[in-house]
Amino acid sequence: MRVTFLGTGTSTGVPVVGCRCAVCTSPHPRNQRLRQSVAIESGGKHFLIDTTPDLRLQLLRHPIPRLDFLLLTHSHSDHIMGLDDIRPFNFRQHEAIHAYANANTAKAVRRAFSYIWDDLTQIGGGKPQLELHEVDGPFTHEGVAIVPIPVTHGDWTILGFRIGPFAYITDTNGIPATSLELLAGVDTLALDGLRPAPRHSTHFTIDEAVATAKIIGARSTYLIHIAHEVDHETVDATLPEGIRLAWDGLQLEF
Repeated sequence: MRVTFLGTGTSTGVPVVGCRCAVCTSPHPRNQRLRQSVAIESGGKHFLIDTTPDLRLQLLRHPIPRLDFLLLTHSHSDHIMGLDDIRPFNFRQHEAIHAYANANTAKAVRRAFSYIWDDLTQIGGGKPQLELHEVDGPFTHEGVAIVPIPVTHGDWTILGFRIGPFAYITDTNGIPATSLELLAGVDTLALDGLRPAPRHSTHFTIDEAVATAKIIGARSTYLIHIAHEVDHETVDATLPEGIRLAWDGLQLEF
C-alpha cells in the first residue's frame, strides 16, 4: 500500500493569492501547498480521497496509471471542484468511476455537478462518468476495505477514512468517542492541523491536533490542511516525537 500526499494546503492553497507574508514568498518547497488530497494504491487498486481544484496539476506531478474509485470527505469547494478532471480516466478506461460519500455530501455533489446526471445535457469534450454511492458504515470496493470515520467540521458531520493501517481525517474540529474507537490500533494518521493560533470554528489548531493525536496513539501522525501561518521548518521543529507536518509529494509505504 502506498499513500501520496497530492496537496497539504488549506482552502486557499499556499501561497495565498496576493499575500506577501514570509511563508507565501518563501522559496522552500515545503511551504508551497496545493489543496488537500491524497492518492492511494492498495491491493493493485488506485483511488483518490477528494478531488481538489488543483487535481489536474496534482496528477501531472504524481501520475497514477488508472483511477478505480473516489472517496469524498465533504462538499466544500476545495475538496470537490476538481471532479471534472476525472474525465481522462473515463476516456481511457471506457467505464464510469465509482465514488463514495455520506448522504449530505452526495446530495451536494449531485447539485453542484447536476449536468453529470442530466441525460439531456450535452457537454463539449464529454462529462464525467460517475457512479455515486452513499455510505454510512464500512464497505469494500474490489477487495479494498474502507472504514468511514464520522467527524465534526463545525456544525457538519463529514467523513474521514481508514484503509488498513492508515487513517485520513481532514477538516475537523472534533472526533466523537465512537469514531475514536474506529481508529484504535491505527499505525499512521493524517490529521487536520490548520495553524498554531487563533482557534478556528471548524478546524483543529496545531496544539489541538497534537493533543488529539496523542489520544489516538498512532505510531506516526502527519498534520495536513495547513495554512500560510505555518512555516514548515519552524513549526515542524516544535512538534513532539512521532508527529510531523506533511508536505506535497510525501509518500508513505505500508
